[in-house]
Amino acid sequence: MRILLIHPNYLSGGAEIAGSWPPAWVAYLTGPLNVAGFEDIHFVDAMTDKMDEDQIRAKIKEIQPDIVGTTAITPSIYKAERILEIAKEELPDCVAILGGIHATFMYKQVLSEAPWIDAIIRGEGEEIMVNLVEAIHEGRWPSDRDQIRGLAYRDGDQIVATPAAPTVKNLDAIKPNWDILEWHKYIYVPLNKRVAIPNMARGCPFTCSFCSQWKFWRDYRIRDPKAVVDEIEELVEKHDVGFFILADEEPTINRKKFIQFCEELIARGLPDKVQWGINTRVTDVMRDEELLPFYRKAGMVHVSLGTEAAAQLKLNLFNKETTIEQNKKAIRLLREADIVVEAQFIVGLENETAETLEETYRMAEDWKPDLANWAMYTPWPFSTLFEELDDKVEIFDFEKYNFVTPIIKPEAMDRGELLDRVMNNYRRFYMKKALFSYPWKGTGYRRKYLLGCLKAFLKAGVQRSFYDLGRVNYWGPQSKGKVDFAFDETRKIAKAQWDDWESAADKAARKRAHKASLNSLEGKMDDTVGVVSTESAQPTAAPATEPAAAPKACGGGDQQMSDEQLEALANASVAEADPQPKARAESEPA
Repeated sequence: MRILLIHPNYLSGGAEIAGSWPPAWVAYLTGPLNVAGFEDIHFVDAMTDKMDEDQIRAKIKEIQPDIVGTTAITPSIYKAERILEIAKEELPDCVAILGGIHATFMYKQVLSEAPWIDAIIRGEGEEIMVNLVEAIHEGRWPSDRDQIRGLAYRDGDQIVATPAAPTVKNLDAIKPNWDILEWHKYIYVPLNKRVAIPNMARGCPFTCSFCSQWKFWRDYRIRDPKAVVDEIEELVEKHDVGFFILADEEPTINRKKFIQFCEELIARGLPDKVQWGINTRVTDVMRDEELLPFYRKAGMVHVSLGTEAAAQLKLNLFNKETTIEQNKKAIRLLREADIVVEAQFIVGLENETAETLEETYRMAEDWKPDLANWAMYTPWPFSTLFEELDDKVEIFDFEKYNFVTPIIKPEAMDRGELLDRVMNNYRRFYMKKALFSYPWKGTGYRRKYLLGCLKAFLKAGVQRSFYDLGRVNYWGPQSKGKVDFAFDETRKIAKAQWDDWESAADKAARKRAHKASLNSLEGKMDDTVGVVSTESAQPTAAPATEPAAAPKACGGGDQQMSDEQLEALANASVAEADPQPKARAESEPA
């Protein structure tokens, strides 16, 4: 049984300007497959090697696999679909498999536009992939495909989804095979060191409206910090990795485990060999103010903060428990701890104006982060905010859903002007940093790091790859009226996907109505015994004359979860482990 895994050849001028990133999914699938006895596994990184379709076709013909698998986030979905189409053209009898977050939630769309795909893996892939490959190897494919949980496939004109597979409960039991990657290809440009992307946890206990991580991973699970450091130590000693970024959306959620992780790194002397960075929340930085020097001692040198937007109105929309002053203070605390801090701004919603874009620049100047990134709002088609935006989403060319292309057209400006004003922010911010900050301030390491970041920006600028500027024909303010984002307007949402969305919306509406009726009944029952129900007394929507409610935490709560609450959540996740995956009858992923 020969398996070929291919990483799609998609580039957008976003995160890849900082380096070539190792596709961790390949290692995390290959490891369990090896344990199950499948050793003949090959990998082609079409993204890093910048392979065109002819080169991919040649590789498929050379390797002659029985199974071809690939993955896709939303902007790489068409590349992934095309890879599998090429595989079926060359090897009609091979089994073409697609995984990843986009296919998980948009499987009806994908199977409508790419009927040559034999199976979609919905959700975490490790256990489902082993079950699927075993069925193929034993000759039970496709006869037993309806018995494999977590799949979607076409059966004639019908699109079928088997019951959702349980999540992987014991993450430490997954042993990724990092040997499958050619590590000399994966370089972090600012430090000119090999880079890795391990993870400490999966899932998130919060439910930000613009995010999909909590939907995909479904429940929050955290690994043993010692096991994570074992993996990092292997990457350092065996593969010469000198920098890593934790893949977690927010690795500091569980403060106790994060501290243990740092302690283990220090105990093994790893900060002398490898440095690292994370994404986290402003509130976590403020919570851990006294611990920041300790985190720096453990090798943490870069923190990317989701400050998201300059206007507090937008922070409320994104459902994040942060304020403008908190953002400013968190950035200052990180700088004082000698940690490079990057502020992330989301721009390009329908209410964006020249004034709000200028405000983000002024705030970046005031807050003084080391790095700033203005990302175009990208409405993931499976996020809650996408549904709320409704008819404001006009573009369904998912290849452009990449953080650098304005999907939403602001009411007050066209997309070309939006791009130009964002580029103006970048020009001013980094010109000042290059002339007056990076060469002169901070420690020797900080100076080296920031100059390396500047080098990455300049390289991408010269090559016209930054923000995909070359492809959209942007050369400066004089060209803003000639920018062409080349949207493929023939791309539409498939009827099967629309029907699925409408069905889900109907179910949600019925659920809300049922809950409202129960609350009303509870209030009446309380009234009969002289007790006022606080919950039922609250209006379902605040009158227009009342001030808006204060923003809540990501999950809708008033504050971040305590260590004890997080431990209980993780323990509950383990307790729900399902040793008999065919016993439950779920029809959709959570």
